[in-house]
Amino acid sequence: MPTPFRILEDWIDIESISGNEADYAEALAGRLEAEGLDVERQEVEPGRYNLLARADEPVVCFCTHLDTVPPWFGPERKGKVLHGRGACDAKGPALAMVEAARRLLAAGERRIGFLFTVGEETDACGARFAESQRSAPWSPRYTIVGEPTDNRFVRAGKGIYKAHLEAHGIAGHSSEPLGPSAIHELVESVRRLLAAGWGEHDVFGRGSINFGQIEGGVAANVVAASARATLLVRTVEAPEVVEERLRAHLGEHVELVPSKGYGPVEFVIPGGGEGPVISFGTDAPYLPGWGQPLLYGPGSIRDAHTADEKLTEESFEQAVHDYERAVVALFERAEAER
Repeated sequence: MPTPFRILEDWIDIESISGNEADYAEALAGRLEAEGLDVERQEVEPGRYNLLARADEPVVCFCTHLDTVPPWFGPERKGKVLHGRGACDAKGPALAMVEAARRLLAAGERRIGFLFTVGEETDACGARFAESQRSAPWSPRYTIVGEPTDNRFVRAGKGIYKAHLEAHGIAGHSSEPLGPSAIHELVESVRRLLAAGWGEHDVFGRGSINFGQIEGGVAANVVAASARATLLVRTVEAPEVVEERLRAHLGEHVELVPSKGYGPVEFVIPGGGEGPVISFGTDAPYLPGWGQPLLYGPGSIRDAHTADEKLTEESFEQAVHDYERAVVALFERAEAER
C-alpha cells in the first residue's frame, strides 16, 4: 500500500480549483470505499457534488473542502516536506482525517462519518447545500472541520461580513462645479469607515475592516458617474450590528450591497484548555445542524493560498494522532452528556 504522503502527492496532482472538484472527489471516494464506508455523492449543481461517507450513524463527523484556490501547481517532494496546491488547504487535512478513521475502524469504532464540500473557497455553496438537505442519519453531535491551524485546536473564529459599496454621481466636465462625483462620495465614505471602530470582544478580539478593491470613473478631467468598492469586515459582532454600523457611515450617494456574512464562532476543544482565535473563513458557520464544531488541521494558514504551500510529514502524522484522540474524547463526552 502506498504511504500516506505518496497518496497525498497523487491527490495534489489532481487540479481541483473551485468549480472543478469532481476528479479529486472521485479519488477521495475511492479511498473511502476502500475503507468499507458507504459513500454518497450529493449533487450541489451540475458536475459538482459533495461527498458524504459513513460506517454506522455518525456521532462524530469529519469535514473539510474539496476545492482549492487558483493557480494550481503540482506536487514537489523535498525530503519530509511536500509542496503543492492543496498540501495544507485542505488535502492534507482530508487525508489525515481518513487515516485517523482507518485506525478507528480497525479498532471497531464505526460511529464516524465524513462530509467533503465543494465551493468553500468561494461561496460555501457545498456547506450551505449540505445543511439544507441534512436528514437522518446525519445528526452528528460533533463535526471536526479541517483547516491548517498549526496542529492546534482553535478556540474561536471571527465572523465575516463582505459587501460592495456603490457610489452614484453625475458625469460632467471637471472644470465646472457639477457633480456630485461618485469617486469623491465613495472616498469620503471609505474614510469614515476606516476611522470607525469594529467592535471588541473578550474571546474574539478586535474587529477590523479592509477595502480590497476600489474602481470607478473614466478620466482625470471627467466627474465620475459611478464608483465601486469591495470591503470585508472580520467581525466580532452579529452581522446585523455590523451592517447597521456600515450604513451609518455612508453618504447619501453611496449604497451598501451586502454579499455574505456570518457572526463569530466558538469551537469545542477536546478536554478543554486554551486555543488560538482565527480570522480566516471556514465552512463551520454554515453547518449549524451538524453538531458542535471543532477546528483543527495540519500545516499553517500562513502557507495556504501562497506559491509556497506545503506540509511536513511531522505535522501530518501529528494530525492523524490528534484526530484519532479527539474522536475518542468526543465519544466519551457524548456519553457523559446523555
